[in-house]
Amino acid sequence: MPVAEFGLIERFFRGIGPALDSTVAGIGDDCAVLQPPEGQQLLLTTDTLVEKTHFLPGTDAESLGHKVLAVSLSDLAAMGATPRWAMLALSLPTVSESWLEAFSAGFSLLASRYEVQLVGGDTTRGPLSITVQGIGTSPAGRVLYRSNAKPGDGIYVTGFLGEAGLGLKGCLGKAECSFTMRQRLERPEPRVAVGKILCGLASACIDISDGFAADLGHILESSQVGATVDWNLLPLSAEVRGYLLRSGDVRLPLCAGDDYELCFTVPRERESDLKSRLRSLPCPVTRVGIIGELPGLRFENFNLDEPLSGYEHFS
Repeated sequence: MPVAEFGLIERFFRGIGPALDSTVAGIGDDCAVLQPPEGQQLLLTTDTLVEKTHFLPGTDAESLGHKVLAVSLSDLAAMGATPRWAMLALSLPTVSESWLEAFSAGFSLLASRYEVQLVGGDTTRGPLSITVQGIGTSPAGRVLYRSNAKPGDGIYVTGFLGEAGLGLKGCLGKAECSFTMRQRLERPEPRVAVGKILCGLASACIDISDGFAADLGHILESSQVGATVDWNLLPLSAEVRGYLLRSGDVRLPLCAGDDYELCFTVPRERESDLKSRLRSLPCPVTRVGIIGELPGLRFENFNLDEPLSGYEHFS
């Protein structure tokens, strides 16, 4: 007997994440009722992932459950927020209980790790499409924005660039890659802990979802500054370096999306503070360049033969 909409919600999605004191009412009413802690601001982000646009048909359901939440948590991390709640809208062509079981498990495991409570959403019949709204909090006045980078600030990147892009090429049969690279594509790790550390320290921050060059470009545009990045300083794993040597595709770490790392800027006088704060984190952080006054993005040790761009819908 097929599972009806409300039975689907009850069976697969009620109870995901811890019960938070700040949740007045969650799943079960027409709206969730939330009470942010005193002195905190709410931060909200929404992302939609569509089959064949954001993920390949046949993508492992548990990995997909992880990724759809990770994408929203990455946005919250980029603004230094503490993730607290999520809402999920799920469009399904058919109801597969095994698929829902796996998807729910992936979503729930990540939600539990970051103490995020699922407090509502919607299910409907249609092409496979998943929308998550992530909601977090930050102490008033300590939110990170894209718009405060200043000339002289150092430019930093967490983790490694281009691994998810190589993972995608592997899934499409366009390159050889390891299971680790595919995991970087399908199970990105949101840098929530780094985002919190950067509050009051970084001058600007963004998550790398559409490609390093494009997303750094958003900081430059919002802050009305320019930047110089040294290609030789870019954090590239051995596997990505090997791919670049074999293929000559040097644009991959600059333009490929889905890394979900953080790109941020730090004033020169705060860089020693940054190093001491990041020592205990397992995530590497690399200084790759400097903010300047002249608009535009320039590269050292890299021959740019055409403009760089990241992923854009409708382009």
